[in-house]
Amino acid sequence: MSNPDEAATHNGDAGPSAMAFTPPAYVENPTPALGFGVSSITRRWKREELFNKGSLIARGFAFLLSLLSFIITASNKHGDWRNFDNYEEYRYLLAIAILSTLYTGIQALIHVNALWNVKQILNQRISAMVDFVGDQVMSYLLISSVSAAIPLTNRMREGQDNAFTDSSASAISMSFFAFLTLAISAVVSGYKLSTQSYI
Repeated sequence: MSNPDEAATHNGDAGPSAMAFTPPAYVENPTPALGFGVSSITRRWKREELFNKGSLIARGFAFLLSLLSFIITASNKHGDWRNFDNYEEYRYLLAIAILSTLYTGIQALIHVNALWNVKQILNQRISAMVDFVGDQVMSYLLISSVSAAIPLTNRMREGQDNAFTDSSASAISMSFFAFLTLAISAVVSGYKLSTQSYI
């Protein structure tokens, strides 16, 4: 017959070893997940900065091209029938070039302010919406003015090719390239708008 004291001692020795905590095999160090999250955020910030700079460059080129189209069209006066203001198509081309110059110039200033200053003029979501809608509308106006002026210029150049038609063709080309740069900017604006959080 066993001694009760020995049994108690035996049970007391077995208890702590049986209750010892063993970490589960599936528990891993959370540090890699944290590092992945930080690197993901860093990549997103770099991507947004790249898109912001690309949008600014596109608007800068659009401003320059629109300004050239405006100057060339406004100065295209060579007397008699060779004055741009005698033709509705060229007046429309000039009006859209002026609007595009104003729009792209203001947008470029806003984006320069956003890049160099912490405080933004508009809320980020509102700014993305304004950029997207403005780029779409101005791109449509530019291509419509180009489409209106091209047939008239082609008819004139078939009959006589001179400084007036050459200047008109140059102004049309500037407006068309301004449309291309604003179309690229519109794609960037659409991407930025789609990545905005509305929660």
